[in-house]
Amino acid sequence: MHVTETSAPPSWDPHDVPSGQASQAPPEPLHPVADEPRRRSAAEEARTIVAGTNQATLATLSVDGHPWGSFVTYGTLRDGSPVLCLSTLAEHGRNLPADPRASLVVSAPTTDGDPLESGRVTLAGRAHVPEGAELDDARAAHLAAVPGAAIYMDFGDFTIWVLRVERVRWVGGFGRMASTNAAEYAAAEPDPVAAAAPYAVAHLNEDHADALLDMAHALAGYPDATSSRCTGADRYGLDLVIHTPRGRAERRVGFAAPITTANGLRSATVELARRARA
Repeated sequence: MHVTETSAPPSWDPHDVPSGQASQAPPEPLHPVADEPRRRSAAEEARTIVAGTNQATLATLSVDGHPWGSFVTYGTLRDGSPVLCLSTLAEHGRNLPADPRASLVVSAPTTDGDPLESGRVTLAGRAHVPEGAELDDARAAHLAAVPGAAIYMDFGDFTIWVLRVERVRWVGGFGRMASTNAAEYAAAEPDPVAAAAPYAVAHLNEDHADALLDMAHALAGYPDATSSRCTGADRYGLDLVIHTPRGRAERRVGFAAPITTANGLRSATVELARRARA
């Protein structure tokens, strides 16, 4: 499957086929459905991943021209710019003063499954040493994300760096990827429900399978669905895997309005279930 830079994340991946079985297109909805519900943009995906952890791999350029990868911790400014606290005792801390070009690779935390199916983002740009008010903001941002840095941040060999993002590449797993620019990345917001989503998905599957089946019947266009399982949740809606006598389909159902608070996932899902049962 060829994926272009501007293609939407596919709902079905022909590579996802059990060994020895031929590819089979998923069944189409039997009832008309609304337009595809909104998904997070590449910029929103990137901001959500960056906000979800404080660990990354920093790539700098050594004086001999070779790329140098290092494990680092980071915080972020309001526009998503990573804030690093680096020592000149480490090679990356000596590389940046000579060549400020750098990139940061951040992976979404994962505990099981194929790690290549989890999200990750690469931020590329140039690092600089902030001054004045920006330095105060950068220090506060780094300490908020890495409290232990208070022990060494003021040592003479440590310097605060801010990566000015110029390029962004997001990968959401097999067949899901896109690039975005610095302006879109800075303007986007992390998903407020990202931290609660794994629990919400597990709770829906364990305790509300009937509601998920109602959503498949009434909102996704599959009145012949025999089961429905939630595979993802974000501020805009739920991703479902639907089983029918005609085969397996992946569909998305959207919330009435985007969620704006961290605790808004429950009420939005309840509204979705009520709409399906109506």
